[in-house]
Amino acid sequence: MPDSAASTANAAGNSGLHAQRWRDALTAASAGIAEIDSKRSCGRLTRAAGLVLEAIGLRLPVGSDCLIELPGGQSPGKNAGPRLAEAEVVGFGADRLYLMPQSDVVGLVPGARVYPLEPTPLPSGDATPREPGSKRLPVGEGLLGRVLDAAGRPLDGLGPITAATEVTLAGAQINPLSRAPIETVLDVGVRAINGMLTVGRGQRMGLFAGSGVGKSVLLGMMARYTSAEVIVVGLIGERGREVKDFIENILGEDGRARSVVVAAPADTSPLLRMQGAAYATRLAEYFRDQGRHVLLIMDSLTRYAMAQREIALAIGEPPATKGYPPSVFAKLPTLVERAGNGAEGGGSITAFYTVLTEGDDQQDPIADSARAILDGHIVLSRSLAESGHYPAIDVEASISRAMTALIEPPQFASVRRFKQLMSRYQRNRDLISVGAYVPGNDPELDYAIQLHPRMEAFLQQDIHERAGYDDSIGQLHSLFQRSEHG
Repeated sequence: MPDSAASTANAAGNSGLHAQRWRDALTAASAGIAEIDSKRSCGRLTRAAGLVLEAIGLRLPVGSDCLIELPGGQSPGKNAGPRLAEAEVVGFGADRLYLMPQSDVVGLVPGARVYPLEPTPLPSGDATPREPGSKRLPVGEGLLGRVLDAAGRPLDGLGPITAATEVTLAGAQINPLSRAPIETVLDVGVRAINGMLTVGRGQRMGLFAGSGVGKSVLLGMMARYTSAEVIVVGLIGERGREVKDFIENILGEDGRARSVVVAAPADTSPLLRMQGAAYATRLAEYFRDQGRHVLLIMDSLTRYAMAQREIALAIGEPPATKGYPPSVFAKLPTLVERAGNGAEGGGSITAFYTVLTEGDDQQDPIADSARAILDGHIVLSRSLAESGHYPAIDVEASISRAMTALIEPPQFASVRRFKQLMSRYQRNRDLISVGAYVPGNDPELDYAIQLHPRMEAFLQQDIHERAGYDDSIGQLHSLFQRSEHG
């Protein structure tokens, strides 16, 4: 009996210990559950038409990110859950939100749930308040040599981004009176531009051309040869094949080492194409604010405008000029004006934007608007490209608005003389070709005919040849000196 009583007492003690452990575990679990916010706002889709989805039950600012629940399976991964597609609020009407998805929404059904995307926590030590709907993407020295998508995710397979801070896409507006003037020549390594269309540090130039006349090749030459500390390349709305080709064959290893490439090809959503252009500009602003001299190359400004047109038309904005809504022409200067020089003694952004002239129409509304807000334009001619003249720069139709403040009077005189003779030859080209012109009737035209082969040779340049600024000016002056002496 004593042994039996002892066993019973031990069993009771163990049972009481286990019960206490269970009570402690339940108490801890209850406390954890109490701390969880069991309420999560949720809306539902009521309409899907074209690129736009309509949702009710949510009140979110424009620019906010949402998650749309898709039926038909589980998302792959360790923590499997419903398939989710990311979307952005692009407008609202009464109690409805207009959403545009950033990825495929195959299988979407009426009434699908829509959740606000929870913002990522702020990094330790970052006390910057996070505004609703504001995106924050990585910037920093660790991005040099990397290729990213419009959301700041690496595309090059070189691992995650390191040593980067997150900033919003909206940069600080610069007082125009505090900007440093354009007064320093920028050597771009292309003889025709250095000599005839001299570019200054902090200038914003447009590269106007139709498809297939060498825009990307010329951009690659400037990316490799331009005297800039950092290069930011935005490939917006172009073919996916061109992204890899530009990086490997045109930009090259030397150019890539000091570059950040943001790629948002044509198969991405219009939201990501616009975000890619804004992200590339924001990266350039970050390096400029560090006191660096940045070369920003964006290919192309037209695809950016087309992405805004897709969004605006989808949410019901009426078209104005050739199908482009008014918001397109408001967005262009907002983007372009962020480039340029910073404050006195600070960094700079020299920007080259390609503008696709559809059907080689120089009066295309986007081309016409871009000419008005840029500091000059370089026109590529299809006829020159078809004749094997590369780079196919039409110096008569091109202009650099800051050039007169950058060059010396002897160079200006040589440039003016060059254009006069080139124009005289082009006006009489047909007569010369058929032999209808009799030499000696016009001494100026005779001089233009004599000099024309040398002028054409001056404007042409191999893709692997670098022509420095001083060499370009020296060849321009010697062009006329040689002809005058023999």
